[in-house]
Amino acid sequence: MNKTKITWPTLFLKALVFAAVLTSCKKNKDIEVNTPAYHIAESENLIIPAAVGLPVDQPGGFTRVATYYAEGVQKYKAQAKSGSNPVTYEWVFVAPQAALYDANNKLVGTHGAGPFWQLSAADSLFAQHYTPAKIIASPDAGSIDWLMLKPKEGKTPTGIFAGVTYIQRIATVGGKAPAILPANASETAEVKYTAIYRFTQKN
Repeated sequence: MNKTKITWPTLFLKALVFAAVLTSCKKNKDIEVNTPAYHIAESENLIIPAAVGLPVDQPGGFTRVATYYAEGVQKYKAQAKSGSNPVTYEWVFVAPQAALYDANNKLVGTHGAGPFWQLSAADSLFAQHYTPAKIIASPDAGSIDWLMLKPKEGKTPTGIFAGVTYIQRIATVGGKAPAILPANASETAEVKYTAIYRFTQKN
């Protein structure tokens, strides 16, 4: 019967791997579940669909400038459906309103209509959609889409956002317009949501 010979280099290598696994587990246990830090860490394991992913043919690659966890609402208003008789109404997206948190669970800024992200008077970024829009449905049918945006033309990103070329919204939870349609033109809705926003620049 053949016996497998275990050498010291092999044992040493296995010990290193085991230590790395233990260290990884410890790091995960050190992050409290359902905190911004936890969600940011978990988002790094996501597979990003090509529709909202970074270009694969970029010479020099990319540098992640920042990653933030957003918690807030997506705002909607009622609007009459075109051509409906009698008049019926539908929800129309208005704007996001959210607080931004970093990987240390610190409240660092805001996200709002524009859309914009702002950490201070010196750190801000306005964005716009590509044409055609880079967007894909969330894996969670009850959540708003994942998307890729670019800096708004005529609005230069400042501070920490200077040089950012890509903005990704991923890992969305909630935020979709209410399933029950509005009954009149005066109705509004604010739907809770969370998301991860990544800010990346070309090297």
